Amino acid sequence: MKKNSLWVHSRSWYLLLISLGFFLVFVGFSFIVHKNLLNEFDFNMTVRLQDHITRRFDAWFSFFSSIGNFEPMTIILLIILGIRRKLMGFFTLCVYGGMHLFEIFGKTFVNHLPPPQFMLRTEHILNFPQFYVRLQNSYPSGHAGRALFITTLLGVIALYSKKFSRTQKVFVIASLVLYDIIMCVSRIYLGEHWTTDVIGGSLLGISFGLIGIFLAL
Repeated sequence: MKKNSLWVHSRSWYLLLISLGFFLVFVGFSFIVHKNLLNEFDFNMTVRLQDHITRRFDAWFSFFSSIGNFEPMTIILLIILGIRRKLMGFFTLCVYGGMHLFEIFGKTFVNHLPPPQFMLRTEHILNFPQFYVRLQNSYPSGHAGRALFITTLLGVIALYSKKFSRTQKVFVIASLVLYDIIMCVSRIYLGEHWTTDVIGGSLLGISFGLIGIFLAL
């Protein structure tokens, strides 16, 4: 029992160090974005995606992207916490809220305007209030942050679960990665965010997702 306790303790600190690493990368990357050093890269990536993906996917991407709004993702997180009571739901929710504070901080202080209106392809399927307000700055992507936060939680849970076989773990993690890719690509393709916005949001989501797991162990 003592040996198992030491293993869990060392594993949790290992996750915290990885989380800190992702957060430091996020800070450094945010500085680069603020200095507008990747503007050409952003524009080219959006143009390439919109040129190579047919407009028939607009509605599908818009619906999928709407799942990443704050309201649906918060409900999904609450369901996960309700099922996994060991996750210390209150602390995980606090970390989730803290991530959004950094998102607001980024959109306040990182000078990074969203894609121009002519690139916008979103079809507003779910009429949440945020559809009617286009934030002045778009960095980092809250959709990417929320997606990676939740998939990081689920991925680590699956990875360390004794109930899943190796094949099942690979399937779960691969499915989560596929979900993240579709979510991130949809935000860029729809003209809601630049690629750097999505990268920054992903780094933030992974960092805070790992903190949530650290507090649960």
